[in-house]
Amino acid sequence: MAKAIPAKLVEDVARELTARAAIDIPGDYRDGVIRARDREDNRIARFVLDEMLRNWEIATAERRPMCADTGLPRYYLRMGNEAVVEGGCVAVERALRRATAEATASVPLRPNRVHPLTRVDHNNNVGVHAPEVTWAFEPDADWLDVTTVHKGGLFGSDYRMLFPADGIGGIKRFFIDTLIEHGKRGLACQPAIVGVGIGGSKDTCVRLGKEAACLRVVGSRNPDPEVARLEDELTALGNYIGIGAMGFAGTSMVVSTHIEIAFSHTGGMPVGIHQFCLSSRRATARLHPDGRVEFRADPRWFTDYYRREGVE
Repeated sequence: MAKAIPAKLVEDVARELTARAAIDIPGDYRDGVIRARDREDNRIARFVLDEMLRNWEIATAERRPMCADTGLPRYYLRMGNEAVVEGGCVAVERALRRATAEATASVPLRPNRVHPLTRVDHNNNVGVHAPEVTWAFEPDADWLDVTTVHKGGLFGSDYRMLFPADGIGGIKRFFIDTLIEHGKRGLACQPAIVGVGIGGSKDTCVRLGKEAACLRVVGSRNPDPEVARLEDELTALGNYIGIGAMGFAGTSMVVSTHIEIAFSHTGGMPVGIHQFCLSSRRATARLHPDGRVEFRADPRWFTDYYRREGVE
């Protein structure tokens, strides 16, 4: 039997990932914002981008969260098919809840999680269905990947049921409508990585839109050429509408657009859009059975197996 990954290691790594996600901006997103700043002609929008970059430098130097609102911590787990964890998957989920509570006090994170009706707050970001844990699996592997994402839980997402006759033009209209509405009303913190989920059922396209925004690195492209072409077109459109950083006039609304698809009902084309705000908080580690831990910036969530299409 394969050697088990200790549950205590999962807890320790998750606590460290939570600190890294809250404090350190991923390099791929920072580089994307720098490129946006360099091509931004509007003086105020460029000033805002410069201040964002300076804020991130201060947060890293002083080991403090980059934003006062530290979002809603959640976890994405990819488990190798041959991986064994001490205590099983239940022990993993319990370790993640302990790590979240401990990190809320030690980082510290703002205790954002409350009962939706009574507003009771345990002051540790743990509660019913909190933090969320999403599982995926990978064949021929014995490791466990743990990714934490701290996503703001208020705005930045939308959904629309389109139909086949709407076509690519309908997707573009919905994309522009959403960005303009959120930019004018302050419902998203731009510049953003915009994730678009197309197809599947309503919950599938919304889930894929969030994963595309939060779990792909800036500069990555969908392996489907037609989808990748639409990614580039949507990014160009988003930066053409005249809204820049934090709603000021400019050309720096979208750092990158990531699209993920799912086969859907023949009569519909559901679309979910999700904006990962300027505090693009994510961090990943791979845990091996021999105790090794590899920290990295790229979650590598969208594997060939995750996007598989045919009958196996």
